[in-house]
Parts: sequence; structure tokens; C-alpha cells
Amino acid sequence: MNRQQFLGIAGGTVVVAAGTYYGLSDRSNYTRADSAQSGYTNVKLTADERKILLLASLAPSGHNTQPWFIKHLEPYHWIVGNDKTRWLPGVDPTQRETMLSIGAFLQTIEYAASSLGYACQFDMLATRNQDENVVSVKFSKSGSAPAYDTQKITNRRTVRANYLSNPLKKTDLTYIVNGETDFIHSLPNTVPEHEWLKEQTIEANRIQSYRDVAQRELADWIRFSSDDAATHRDGLTTASMELDGISAWALRNFYGKAAVMKPAFREQTVDTVRKEVVNSAGWLLITSKGNDVTTLLDTGKRMQRLFLRVRDRGIALHPMTQILEEAPMNQTIRESIGMADPIQFILRVGYVKTYPEPVSLRRSVDGFVRA
Repeated sequence: MNRQQFLGIAGGTVVVAAGTYYGLSDRSNYTRADSAQSGYTNVKLTADERKILLLASLAPSGHNTQPWFIKHLEPYHWIVGNDKTRWLPGVDPTQRETMLSIGAFLQTIEYAASSLGYACQFDMLATRNQDENVVSVKFSKSGSAPAYDTQKITNRRTVRANYLSNPLKKTDLTYIVNGETDFIHSLPNTVPEHEWLKEQTIEANRIQSYRDVAQRELADWIRFSSDDAATHRDGLTTASMELDGISAWALRNFYGKAAVMKPAFREQTVDTVRKEVVNSAGWLLITSKGNDVTTLLDTGKRMQRLFLRVRDRGIALHPMTQILEEAPMNQTIRESIGMADPIQFILRVGYVKTYPEPVSLRRSVDGFVRA
């Protein structure tokens, strides 16, 4: 669901002539903790509605575009909408990934509501990926609604670096798959299909990095400076791409959209992916039984449920779906790895010694709630 990470800008690429400049420069990564989330909007929301929306906003999405909005019809009755201004036509021309992201958003709404004692009634409205009104949701108090631990939502994050190559323990794999073996498939790093996916992921990233439409789209969603990040509160930041120190400082202060289109930048992206895929326990693939809107939303929910389980076991996930976005590998992947059903997610998986805190930005509630 994330795509390129232009990581590892060499620390020696920028020479600062005077120490004075450093003192006045953008010196630290802007993270989620730096952006206050009041939860107050111009729409009259109840306290519980605000809490649900604040948690729901933490759902993952490609390039962190957050392609959803809420149309507030009345208290505890909303329409979840599809915000076309946040589509990624360069890598997702059919809005397949948009629907998967909205599905993750819906699952988070359901979990957040249950934590407050509400049951959700979802009614489908969309028949196409491009429809603006996706789902109607009504909330009702229910003594039988299982209380969900919302700390799992606030702690969820994508991890890109420092994976261990230890295979997943059978007990851990069973726990995170949670009985959904028809849809979640493990390819450990001991099978030939793992190596094929690794090499094809590198190649797909190379193709995508040199496809100008996709690269310009990436540039549009990079928040280079802290001021830019604070203004938009979405997209990819130095922190969410796991850049720190001199590399992050150089990017924030000396780089912009034009740099993303340069050959050196594209090559650095591919080199970073090459280094990333060397270490992992393998891959998790999430499949579906079709590609209609309802199925895609359900698959996005499934992905979010998986994501919210892994941290308990010290397991990290890194969506790397470029193979599904780029020809010719998107036309041959199912046959190459022996999957009968459509593949919707490709996730690098592995243990990490230390789980980093979530840093990706989220819009305030008034940024996506409409009357």
C-alpha cells in the first residue's frame, strides 16, 4: 500500500558554510506527537463521535494520502466517502488501493466504536471504486459489543528497517493469521517463491522509479520540510520514511520535488529497496475472492486486523505492492508463485528487536468531516 522510499540521502551531499545556518535550519523530524489533535470540527459532533474519528484517522493508506471523508448526516449516522482529490492515479489508476485503504478505515471505525460500547451497522452504497459515497454507517449502543483495546490502533505503524531474518514461529504465525488461512498466506524466506518475490520487488521499484508519472506523484506526497508537514498533516515525512540525523536534515533543508525526478534520487530508491528486502522472515500475501467494491473493502479490513495483531508478537510489516502496480510482473505474479486468487497485498514480514513508535501524520478531524 506505501510505495517508494527515497531513503539514505548521503550525509555528505550538503556542505554548510557557517554554523549559524544550522542553528536556524529545520533541525528535527516532525512527527505525529508534534501535531495537536483537538478533534473539534465545524460540524457538531458528540464526544464519542470525536473519539471514534480520531482513532479511525490512524488507519493506513498508500503514500499516507488518507483518501476518505465523513459526511455527517446526524449524530451517530455518517456516510464514509471516497475523496478523489487524494487518489493516486499514477500507481492506482483503477482506485483498487483506494478501496483497500477505505476498508482499513472502516475496520478502525468498528474497533474504535466497540471500545466505547457501540455496534456498527454498515450499508453499502458504492458499486464502483470511483463512487463518492461508499458506505453508510449507523452506531447503536450495545451491551454485547466486545470492547477493543484502542492502544493497538494508536501503536500501529509500518516498519521498514532493521528486520531480523529469523523465521516466524508457528505459534506467532497462527496468532497473527487468526484463522484466515483462505486469505492470508505465508511465504517464508526458505522457499523459492520468496526469492522470486524479492527480485521482482526490486525490479518493480526500478520500473516505477523511472516512470515519470509515478515519480511525480510520489514527489507530490513528500512533505520535505517540517512546515510543509505541519500544514498538510498527511503524506510521507522524513520520520515516516525512517530517515534521521544528517540525511533527514539535508532532505528537509535542501531538497524539494525537483530532486525526486533526478537519476541519483531514483537510483537511491532502488538501492534502498534492494537493501531492505535482504532481511525478513519472508512475505505475507493477502488475497481475495474477487475485485468488486465490497470484496476490496473487506480485504482492506482484513489487512488492518492483521496489522493490529502483529505488534503483540514483536513482528513488523512493510507493504511492498509495487509488483501489483507495474507490468509485466503484475500479469504473471499469481502463476509465478502459485496463487489462484487475486493478490491484493504483498507484505514483507519479520521480527524486530525494538518496535519504533508511530510517527506518520494524520489530518485533524475537521480536515475530513463534512456537514
